[in-house]
Amino acid sequence: MARMTEEEADALDEEITNADITLKPGGDGIFTRQRKLLDALDRASADYIMTRALATNKMPLQILGEVVHEKIASSI
Repeated sequence: MARMTEEEADALDEEITNADITLKPGGDGIFTRQRKLLDALDRASADYIMTRALATNKMPLQILGEVVHEKIASSI
């Protein structure tokens, strides 16, 4: 498993600290947002993201961010 840098750890701490963890049906917390995003994707894309997330111990949104960053880097 990859180690986090101090900056990554600080960013994750900030995200977790500021996350709304109130459980409410139909809310807009981080897990609900992730689920809505994955539901909006086609099945193959959602499966790929979830498989990579589980394999790397990351959240699906982190995987999406990595894919976008890779695409941006390759187009420069």
